[in-house]
Amino acid sequence: MEPKWLEWAKQLQSIAQAGLTYSKDKYDLERFEMIRDISVEMLSLQTDIDKTIVKELFANETGYATPKIDVRAVVFKNNKILMVKEEADGVWALPGGWGDIGLSPSEVAVKEVQEESGYDVKAIKLIGLLDKNFHPHPSSAYHVYKVFIQCEITGGEPKTGIETSAVGFFAENELPELSVARNTESQIQLAFKHLHNPKEPVYFD
Repeated sequence: MEPKWLEWAKQLQSIAQAGLTYSKDKYDLERFEMIRDISVEMLSLQTDIDKTIVKELFANETGYATPKIDVRAVVFKNNKILMVKEEADGVWALPGGWGDIGLSPSEVAVKEVQEESGYDVKAIKLIGLLDKNFHPHPSSAYHVYKVFIQCEITGGEPKTGIETSAVGFFAENELPELSVARNTESQIQLAFKHLHNPKEPVYFD
């Protein structure tokens, strides 16, 4: 569970963003801008990050606030799962990243595998659609939905990308240290469930 102050800050930001999008009255716009500033100050005080940086990262969007989409590719070879070592934190994750405008979730999964691991794949199955808040990830400034898509290797060879420093396959009982901001051990176990039982139903929430 994320801390209450973060939940409140995100709710205030969402209310302010919607108000700034749909309100016409100049006084209401001023009030919604004040609400946005309060949410930025809350996050800044709790994290010791400068308010300017927080506003650029946390309160820079327009339109109705909606969750972000993080797409993760699940790829198996010889009963082992493909993972990449992240440059950002030095630990391991399923290939993936934010959804891209103009690409479907499966297209994002295929692209991320190629860019981060060097392998060419095709998407074959949705295995999970998860709300990050319901799983043991670190707290995030964004509300995030995570999409896990199983893929099959069609070609390519292991090669690191701009954001990765190593590529490897790992057995279910020999997992490396995980980048828990990106994927948890229970989510990797869910992926192996689908390997062992192709008829395993799609997991949601």
